[in-house]
Amino acid sequence: MAYDDLRSLLRALERDGDLKRVKAEVDPHLEVGEIVDRVNKAGGPALLFENVKGSSMPLAMNVFGTDRRLLKALGLKSYSDISDKIGGLLKPELPQGFVGVREAFGKLGSMVHVPPKKVKSDDAPVQEVVLKGDDVDLDQLPALFTWPGDGGSFFNLGLTHTKHPETGIRNLGLYRLQRHDKRTIGMHWQIHKDSANHYQVAARRGERLPVAIAFGCPPAVTYASTAPLPGDIDEYLFAGFVQGKRIEMVDCKTVPLQVPAQSEVVIEGWLEPGEMLPEGPFGDHTGFYTPQEPFPALTIDCVTMRKRPLLQSIVVGRPPTEDGPLGRATERFFLPLLKIIVPDIVDYHLPEAGGFHNCAIVSIDKKYPKHAQKVMSAIWGAHMMSLTKLIVVVDSDCDVHDLHEVAWRALGNTDYARDLTVTEGPVDHLDHASYQQFWGGKAGIDATRKLPTEGYTRDGGWPEMVESDPETAAKVDRRWKEYGL
Repeated sequence: MAYDDLRSLLRALERDGDLKRVKAEVDPHLEVGEIVDRVNKAGGPALLFENVKGSSMPLAMNVFGTDRRLLKALGLKSYSDISDKIGGLLKPELPQGFVGVREAFGKLGSMVHVPPKKVKSDDAPVQEVVLKGDDVDLDQLPALFTWPGDGGSFFNLGLTHTKHPETGIRNLGLYRLQRHDKRTIGMHWQIHKDSANHYQVAARRGERLPVAIAFGCPPAVTYASTAPLPGDIDEYLFAGFVQGKRIEMVDCKTVPLQVPAQSEVVIEGWLEPGEMLPEGPFGDHTGFYTPQEPFPALTIDCVTMRKRPLLQSIVVGRPPTEDGPLGRATERFFLPLLKIIVPDIVDYHLPEAGGFHNCAIVSIDKKYPKHAQKVMSAIWGAHMMSLTKLIVVVDSDCDVHDLHEVAWRALGNTDYARDLTVTEGPVDHLDHASYQQFWGGKAGIDATRKLPTEGYTRDGGWPEMVESDPETAAKVDRRWKEYGL
């Protein structure tokens, strides 16, 4: 199972020699970011800064900075553990015979422990200390000024809770949070995000929107906040599914929302309609600064925390960063769901260098002319995959995770007069390359073998790939030690 809270994970990482305590005083203005970025890119350990200038709270960083640590945090041996489990639940066939019926009931039984459960305030560690009104001071929380061009200090791993003002459906999202002053935070809610929709609905109704932001949550909850789930699927249901047990929730003190009882710190407040402040610039996961824009400004009325809290944050910037393992987990976890939407897909890969949303490499078992183009269109219509700027389609015998193999196919199998699809559509809010914000050009590359029925009329048809002779390869395998190589 996944770890129930952040501190139990940190203790386990320390026992494994995969966490380093930093006792020297460090400055959250540029210094912490420089340290963490170097350690992350070197594949180094999780870090616990015990002496952060200006704050009494320790700061946990790079906790999910390797696949090994993220898998440990989620209680998994591999990302396929969850994708296989999801695939099993999604299988549509009816049970056959006694064994089939037993398996079907087993699937249903595995979901019983998934929904979150409410606990009393006395049983919620995150409400051991409660600060309200003038006692609230966000300067006591170690926010990071990471890059020289940043517009201020940011909390980069606060899990934001809202709910739809009309339906009551809640949303859990991960957004950067700029600390404007002791009681005000800027909400960077991009136009495609559910929380932005909640705010717009509340503003249209002339109502305030309650918001709660939790820091240092159970690892499965933190991961779930990054997952691109449809708006009607509860992130806490998914977190319980990943964690293998129900997430304990507690009612907030001043807003009608619930937060994880095992969190380290929670801030609560209300967003007034039309209350906006300039937010940014910010050195983002694209590796470029996103510009300053007006975003909603949240007034904080209450802070709850453990008696000896710690904060967790991440550093984003030019990849690789801690975003990498989180993105790879999403890629693997959601393969079965993507196959439901686009059943033609055999496998897919979202390269970290593309920020996970700029490029998708997809393999298919090609069956008919222009099959690749059909898959491109389907992906551009699939929820958040609609933001993908480049789709490369290869045959099923190509390993989509081997970028050398993919490049060989894409560079060699393509006649750009016929195999390149160029269109326009929505792009990520943070995309800096589009000539105008929110939409721009997209391209699809058909790197599959071409069929005569789609216009490939050269004598002999599509050529055979160069491959080793199987018997000779087996012989060389047997004699390899004799060669002394």
